[in-house]
Amino acid sequence: MSLRLTVHRGTQQIGGTCIEIAHPDGARLVLDAGRPLDAPEGASGLLPASLDLSRPATVLISHPHQDHHGLVDELPADWPLWTGAASARLIALTGEIAGRPAKRTFETWDSRLGPFSVGPFAVTPMLTDHSAFDAYMLLVAGAGRRVLYTGDFRRHGRKGGLVDGLLARPPADLDALVIEGTNLGTDKPVQTEATLEDAFVELFGRTGGRVFVAWSGQNIDRTVTLYRAAKKSGRTLVIDLYTADVLDRIAEGTRLPRAGFANLKVVVTSGLRRMYASRGREDFVARMARDGVAARAVPPDAVVMLRRSLIGDYTRAGLVPTARDAFNLSMWRGYLSTPYYAEPLEWCRSAGAEIAYLHSSGHAAPADLRALAAAVDAKAVIPVHGENWDVAAAGFERVRRLADGETWTIP
Repeated sequence: MSLRLTVHRGTQQIGGTCIEIAHPDGARLVLDAGRPLDAPEGASGLLPASLDLSRPATVLISHPHQDHHGLVDELPADWPLWTGAASARLIALTGEIAGRPAKRTFETWDSRLGPFSVGPFAVTPMLTDHSAFDAYMLLVAGAGRRVLYTGDFRRHGRKGGLVDGLLARPPADLDALVIEGTNLGTDKPVQTEATLEDAFVELFGRTGGRVFVAWSGQNIDRTVTLYRAAKKSGRTLVIDLYTADVLDRIAEGTRLPRAGFANLKVVVTSGLRRMYASRGREDFVARMARDGVAARAVPPDAVVMLRRSLIGDYTRAGLVPTARDAFNLSMWRGYLSTPYYAEPLEWCRSAGAEIAYLHSSGHAAPADLRALAAAVDAKAVIPVHGENWDVAAAGFERVRRLADGETWTIP
């Protein structure tokens, strides 16, 4: 008897990942319960039909992006949930901001302590490099078999050394590698955050006025890159209350920038102030305001976080782009197909501001995907989280292509 592996969703798409590993004694692990990226706002009933909800399972969430955790509230209430400690805090924050507080709580692991037991399984969480903070690969052992799930990862971020270490000392005797393939067949930028930092310093140096930047508040690497570049340039990085909240929840005991740091200010806008007050977070707003800045008083050479929801408050305060300013999109270009992301760019473009695109993907370069697969040398490679596996699988050995919902018994 052996482990059985089922990719309930993710063999043909990016996001919405849901993978099951079943033990011969009936115990089950579910690795991620992600919300599909194309799911309509407010839609429910999105769990894969092939996932049996009538039998117990334990759920392991690899990192705090919604395409990996967004459906946990649809799972049976008696299924235990596990993730990293910082991931649990960020998942809770995502629900609070969306006005949908999480119904479930997480047990948390500490990857420094090595493997932990879930019934007949030994699970080893391995901290990795990704645009999501506190992201993990998961090594699952049971019934004499070993499976490594990469989750989402990259090698060019500020924690790329974690992946370098894995390549140098790969786990031995793997029966299956379940590997993401987001960037296969694409030309998404994969420069290092250090290279990106230098590029931001150059942009800041040639811009006479402010630099407005759109980036994800949960992309901690990018926040650090922008903070370091601003500090090197003698500028102040101005972040919104949400990004300040993200940092406040995870920065304790780290060297991450946060409210109170030199060259960093929190802009307290009326819209976010009201939103936080409506959730009983007045004390947080007051604490951030002590080291904050009103939108009308943002320095004329600041690096300013920009998203569509901030434009109204900025405009009313007179914090508007000019021809002396610049705008940078530090996110995937594909987001510009939606007004939410396109409007800030057009707001700045219409004012004559320079438009730049300094960004680096949160996912591994194709060469690094192949390097990891070669290093771990698993007996089978199971493709997930990618749209181009069927045309870009060259360089991967022993690929076992599954369909969504197909169960494979590991030899």
